[in-house]
Amino acid sequence: MNEQTPPVPYHDTVVRQFTLMAVVWGVVGMLVGVFIAAQLAWPELNFGIPWLSYGRLRPLHTNAVIFAFGGCALFATSYWCVQRTSQVPLFMPKLASFTFWGWQAVIVAAAISLPLGYTSGKEYAELEWPIDILIAAVWVSYAVVFFGTVGTRKVRHIYVANWFYGSFILTVAILHIVQSAEIPAGWMKSYSAYAGVQDAMVQWWYGHNAVGFFLTAGFLGMMYYFIPKQAERPVYSYRLSIVHFWALIFTYMWAGPHHLHYTALPDWTQSVGMLFSLILLAPSWGGMINGVMTLSGAWHKLRDDPVLRFMIVALSFYGMATFEGPMMSIKTVNALSHYTDWTVGHVHAGALGWVGLISMGCLYFLIPRLFGRKAMHSVPAIELHFWISTIGIVLYIAAMWIAGVMQGLMWRAVNADGTLTYTFVEAVKATYPFYVVRFLGGLLYLAGMVVMAWNTWMTVANGRAVRFHVPAATTGAAA
Repeated sequence: MNEQTPPVPYHDTVVRQFTLMAVVWGVVGMLVGVFIAAQLAWPELNFGIPWLSYGRLRPLHTNAVIFAFGGCALFATSYWCVQRTSQVPLFMPKLASFTFWGWQAVIVAAAISLPLGYTSGKEYAELEWPIDILIAAVWVSYAVVFFGTVGTRKVRHIYVANWFYGSFILTVAILHIVQSAEIPAGWMKSYSAYAGVQDAMVQWWYGHNAVGFFLTAGFLGMMYYFIPKQAERPVYSYRLSIVHFWALIFTYMWAGPHHLHYTALPDWTQSVGMLFSLILLAPSWGGMINGVMTLSGAWHKLRDDPVLRFMIVALSFYGMATFEGPMMSIKTVNALSHYTDWTVGHVHAGALGWVGLISMGCLYFLIPRLFGRKAMHSVPAIELHFWISTIGIVLYIAAMWIAGVMQGLMWRAVNADGTLTYTFVEAVKATYPFYVVRFLGGLLYLAGMVVMAWNTWMTVANGRAVRFHVPAATTGAAA
């Protein structure tokens, strides 16, 4: 090291903050999810209280697990990754600190406003206009910090994880601002700037690309940095990772109309959505295979490393969900699956299996390093978390798949005279056992998150905050 060039510390305080809050919001969001799953099986659990009703708590659950748990995990991992692959500290660290406090304010505002019934009624975009403005301010600040760090990098090469993180940050900003175009009609009331089928089209352009970029591209950034680090192996094919990136971000943008099959949306638009959804299978599986094959020569690590197991099993669920999604976009399949619990099973295969497990694996990677420990307080607790979560996912998605196919078949069964064979109530009654199984699966998944929270508490309580330093001399990209 050049003695005349002292090392510069990385700005990891914000990484620590986001990492710990990801664990906290994971417990909160999953607890709400388990509670509303119980309400579907036992509706009396809303106790006649409006702000405990399913309709108000369900958007609280989705916002908490996607934007609070998933969002904090994305902030933490991207801030960690971009510093180390650029070999410079965060650009404008005070602005980075604002992104943490601003994002927590958004989450708290959502937790208060949604149960009180303040909602725009749009999927994944229920928050009202004052909160939307704060989200935009935080997100633009996030972009300034991230791209400013990339722009001041000491390494010529931009590592592929940063391409995925960058596309996620840019696209979510555009999606949020366009979707949230609305006319205020009071302190917590607004009307969409769009109307009719155009409103639906913008909604699902936003909704599916929130899945495509917030819940896919950002977490693929995690995959491309943390799996090679944990496996101590280079990415299987760097060339494939670049092809994966460009193919994925181009194709995803066009897939949203598959949410609007058999609606007032023009038929040609529905067909374009279906076509691009089918094409999307190729880049999705290319990325999944690239991540899994990074373990070439290191498969034995899966026996002893539960953190790596979280990451690799997450990729298997990503492969499963990204096969199922294109299949469900086919119009003839969609005629059976749409509006059924099959869709719920598909969403949670991706959310619990892919997003949840990859986030947990990356958080397990970060926590001991951020607090000066060689490993988490209890490795057996990580093992326990992995198994009960995986069993919970399988129970959950299997119950919803079976229930969904059953619902679709019952709804379209007709007698010889053309009358419906089953009433809607009969379909609901037949679904009841599967709702109980879904609740049990969710309860197991929540229990795993509680184990993680305990393990995190013990690790942090017995550790200390660590200051990492930028190397004085840089020689190349750090994977």
